[in-house]
Amino acid sequence: MAHANRVLRSINDEGATRCVDLFVRPDGTIGFEEYRRDVEDGRGWFAVGGHSSRVFHEEGAALEAAMREIPWLRQAVRAE
Repeated sequence: MAHANRVLRSINDEGATRCVDLFVRPDGTIGFEEYRRDVEDGRGWFAVGGHSSRVFHEEGAALEAAMREIPWLRQAVRAE
């Protein structure tokens, strides 16, 4: 089954082994999740943050919460 959420923004860490996706759900609420991947493992990205069930009504609020909780994210956002 296809993923129902639509990614609004994807932010990678410097090594491109972690990322945070900000997404909008079909009901219009916003969420975020942290993912990681191992370069030597071709299976792709794995959710590691446990944040996807959190609900926000604005993208900015979701990004602020993600930057508070995910240590590497603030620097990655500044580097964009």
